[in-house]
Parts: sequence; C-alpha cells; structure tokens
Amino acid sequence: MKQRIIIAGPTASGKSTLAVELAAQIDGEIISVDSRQCYKQINIGTAKPTPEQLERVPHYNISILDLDEEDSARRFYDRAEEWAREIEQRNKTVIFAGGSTLHLQSLIRPFDDLPSSDPGNIKKLNAAAEEKGIEYLFNKLKNADPEYAEKMDGMNRQRIIRALDVWMQTGRPFSEFHTNENFTKPENYSTFALHRPRKELHKRIEMRCDEMIGSGLIEETRQLLKDGYSKELQALQTVGYRQIIQYLDGEISKEQMIKDFKTATRRYAKRQITWLRRWPFLNWLNCNELSLAEMVKSIQHQVAADVNKR
Repeated sequence: MKQRIIIAGPTASGKSTLAVELAAQIDGEIISVDSRQCYKQINIGTAKPTPEQLERVPHYNISILDLDEEDSARRFYDRAEEWAREIEQRNKTVIFAGGSTLHLQSLIRPFDDLPSSDPGNIKKLNAAAEEKGIEYLFNKLKNADPEYAEKMDGMNRQRIIRALDVWMQTGRPFSEFHTNENFTKPENYSTFALHRPRKELHKRIEMRCDEMIGSGLIEETRQLLKDGYSKELQALQTVGYRQIIQYLDGEISKEQMIKDFKTATRRYAKRQITWLRRWPFLNWLNCNELSLAEMVKSIQHQVAADVNKR
C-alpha cells in the first residue's frame, strides 16, 4: 500500500500551491479536503485551484455537486476513499490537501457511533427553523452543546439540526461524538501542516479577501440569489458569502461587509489552527523558514522515513 499524504493548515496558508508542486514532482494526484470547493456554482469565494493548477495536476472533489445538494464529512469520506483507491490502482500517490477539519479527521480515524437521523426530530426542527428562524435553533444548540456551537463556522442549518437531533435522541452533546483526542493516525498516512506567523497569515487573509471582492465575489453571490438559490443553503452559510448576503439584503454597508468578511476569515483560521494543534503526529512546515522546493523535499524525506517504519 502506497503512503498517503495529507497537507493541512489554515485558510490562505498556501496548501494548494504546495500540493500542486509536490504532486507534479512525485506523480501524485490531489483530493481536495474542502467542504465548499465540491460545489459547482461557488467558485470565487471558495478559493478553488486555478485553471493552471487543475491543468497541471489531476484534482478531485472540485465542482462535483449542485449548490442545493447536501454534503457531509461522511459523504466526503466515502467518495474520497473511492477516488484514493482508483489513484493507487494507477500506482500514483494520493495527496489530500485542505483545511476542513471534520473532513480531514474523517480520513484518519473511524467515525463515531452516531445514531441515524430521526425523521420525526428532523421534521420538527426544520419546521421550527422555518417558523422562528435558524438563529432560534442556534441558540438552542448553544444551550445544549456550547462547545460544538463555538466551533461551528456560522449558523450552518444542516449541522445545527443534526447536532440537535443527536442531542434529542441520546441526551449527549454532539461534541462528545467528535472528540479530537486520543487517536493515532494510520501508519500509511504521512501528515503535514503549514505554519505562518500570525501577522503574516492575517496579511495573506486580508489580501485574499480583497482579491475575491475584486474578482467579482459580490456579483457571483448576487447571481446565485437571482437564480433562485436560497440564502439558507448549507453551501452559502460560508464565510464571505454569508457577509455578502447581509450586504445585499441591506443589513450592513459594503465597508462593514468587507471588514466582517476579513474578521470572520481570521477567526476561522484561528479555529483551524487550534484544532490541528491537538494532533501530535502532524509535521509542521514553517513557510518562513523553508522555500517551496525545500518543503517539497522535507515532505519526501518524511514520507520515506514513515514508509521505513511500517
């Protein structure tokens, strides 16, 4: 079995660039570990690989779902495993690259023994969301499971309802089923994460947000709503799109929207770093100390060492 490689890290840290360079040198193919890049209609705000990157190296989990299709870490895992097996059958190396934490975790530890969805609970919760708004359910979740509510990237309707459903069935907070401790990675995985100093990462985040706005993110979002997509869709409850929808609804000014967009992205990056730092088996690559070529060599050396340990 070939060694699989994970390249993780916070948003705007440079994962895609490193993954493409590595894949080009070791005959690898990339599976995006991102909970939003899988949707076809949202492109600018999800920082998908560029056309040049897609041309240079095969990518998977990019633009495969319609915006109104629901997705989950479990569904991601199932299709990622299928792609990984196909890639390995061609004797190529699988490179997972992305920062969606639950999706990353799904690759290296078994899923918790969660109960199946209760149709009765789901119906009641959806009805409550329609009648009282998703914020009502979010507040209910904060009371039942403050830890999971704190980690959530905004008011994600699907995740809120699923967490409340599990709590209603078991009496246990959903976060207890998704602990990020006391597990080890499979031996056929080599895991890496990118580190950048806080100020530098924040500068890169601000530049990325400005570039997205300049590239037409407002127009992309406006067109999605014009095409009839609900602003409550899971895929649009994403940093960037969420703030722009508030702006388009007249709730905030353009200046406030841009400020909120950058603030929310910085907070999201902080949550990603906090999550990843709990994984003792990650090999952290300091982007300030290593060039792109040096990071590629460092990964190759570590992968070879991991293979020798098996």
